[in-house]
Amino acid sequence: MPAKAFICGLAGTVLLPEERAFLKAERPWGVILFGRNIAEAEQIRRLCADIREALDDPSLAILIDQEGGRVQRIREPILRRYPPAATFGEIFACDAEAGLEAARLGAQLIGLDLAGLGINVDCLPLLDIPQAGSSGVIGDRAYGRSPEVVTALGRAAICGLKAAGVAPVIKHLPGHGRSTLDTHLALPEVDAAVEELAAFDFKPFTALASEAELGMTAHIVFSSVDSARPATQSPAVIARIIRERISFDGLLMTDDISMHALSGGFSERSRLALQAGCDLVLHCNGDMAEMRDVACAAPELSGASLARAARAAEAMRPAEAVDRAALEARFEALLAMGTS
Repeated sequence: MPAKAFICGLAGTVLLPEERAFLKAERPWGVILFGRNIAEAEQIRRLCADIREALDDPSLAILIDQEGGRVQRIREPILRRYPPAATFGEIFACDAEAGLEAARLGAQLIGLDLAGLGINVDCLPLLDIPQAGSSGVIGDRAYGRSPEVVTALGRAAICGLKAAGVAPVIKHLPGHGRSTLDTHLALPEVDAAVEELAAFDFKPFTALASEAELGMTAHIVFSSVDSARPATQSPAVIARIIRERISFDGLLMTDDISMHALSGGFSERSRLALQAGCDLVLHCNGDMAEMRDVACAAPELSGASLARAARAAEAMRPAEAVDRAALEARFEALLAMGTS
């Protein structure tokens, strides 16, 4: 039986009986973990196993935001601290080959960390390009300030995650870099013309559209395309920009629909996103009442969405055999180049 078109979170560090029953009944495509779900390594492995047991799916997608820097849900002492994306951009500026290798190894090591805990999807890389006056919500999470740098380092991160058997998610389509507001708190509007966006903001997504099986939308109004609805809920942005202009044909999930950038009830938020062309609704906060509303609005995956989900599943595979100690030593040497 196909999964339903949503991803949900959980309340805490163990799978509660109510959550187990919900997962079995509603069959989400995946589950996303946050800091509240993390205590120690063996607990994470047990939680992932319990989630998969509840859904009777040993390869179920379990997602996390493990970027490094500010956005790293699993922290020390469970996993090492990784630098933010901007660090790789700094290395790249001094030595392009070293920067690319560092970005690839950093993502591969993150992927190996996650795979060892039972997590097989990482919401990385972020392909947004911050600009002067934009919100600090992106900041050093970005690889750089030019499409060329972001594309090169984003591609390296995709390769690194895939080498570890973890599926990457490119975000935030079609670009979050011009936003002057934090979408966790408010709905931003970008009024740049489409041609201006295509020449800058869209370029990393366009270049890497065929290399990532999953992508995440931005809760931003692009008024030159659709002045009434954020990209997540805009048929025009999804069809004309993400699917056609950028040519992304991967599995498209919303950013977290519990963010304050969106309004209305959770059934309505979900329905609008799915009707606009998103394949999956992402709901992160673990609130059971909200999750039930999302599940009610989400149909079973079918047609193009089901085919995209199958392609995404193929990216979650056993990691390549590697000498972990050698990778870590090389990664540390490359990071030292950036601070010397």
